[in-house]
Amino acid sequence: MSAPYLLYYWPTIQGRGEFVRLALEEAGADYQDVARLPERKGKRQGMSALLACLDGDATAQVAYAPPVLGHGELLLAQTPNILFYLGKQLGLAPRAEAGRLWLNQLQLTMADWLTEVHDTHHPLSMGQYYEDQAAAAALRSADFRATRLPKFLDYFTQVLANNGSRGSFLVGAKLTYGDLSLFQMMAGLRYAFPQAMERLAPRYPALSDLHDSVAARPNIARYLKSKRRLPFSEEGIFRHYPELDG
Repeated sequence: MSAPYLLYYWPTIQGRGEFVRLALEEAGADYQDVARLPERKGKRQGMSALLACLDGDATAQVAYAPPVLGHGELLLAQTPNILFYLGKQLGLAPRAEAGRLWLNQLQLTMADWLTEVHDTHHPLSMGQYYEDQAAAAALRSADFRATRLPKFLDYFTQVLANNGSRGSFLVGAKLTYGDLSLFQMMAGLRYAFPQAMERLAPRYPALSDLHDSVAARPNIARYLKSKRRLPFSEEGIFRHYPELDG
């Protein structure tokens, strides 16, 4: 399909859309970050186009929430679902079905991990400000740093060690979208919990090496230096509150 990829995501934060952006950027794909484009009459771009994806009166395949990917007549939501599609399209997934399903399983595990990161600063309610649940966030973050974070890091270290193919990738002998997503998880955690991640770093050299090797890939390196890469902030999923980083 020769049509450009259309990414619908909030224009001012990395969020879950960043996992999709990294795949598109690594592949050098022709894509538009739709909500970042100015509103133009008669053009499907800007925030109005994003909101249309969430409007059941505007589209039959309405998405619950962004990110949403448009490609020709396709309109896909949910980050792992989008990446499952892009993996085959962009050559960022194994050819064999078993490998693609294993990679999807890993991506779904990262989605669970990402939810736990979010819940460190919003453990009670999405509708409340962080300041209104700071005490609960401190308790949740302490448990996350002590038990949940090492458990996820241990798991993905084991996945890397179990991959018998040449190279240092999650699945097979070449980079997949899973490696790009794991890079984003590591980068975000280093931003949100710099002290905790620094203490844990000596236990997980393979994860640090994967992060650094992805960051050094030519297309990713250019992207990270560009204005297309939004900075981490306290509006996204990965947020740095010093009091949560004990």
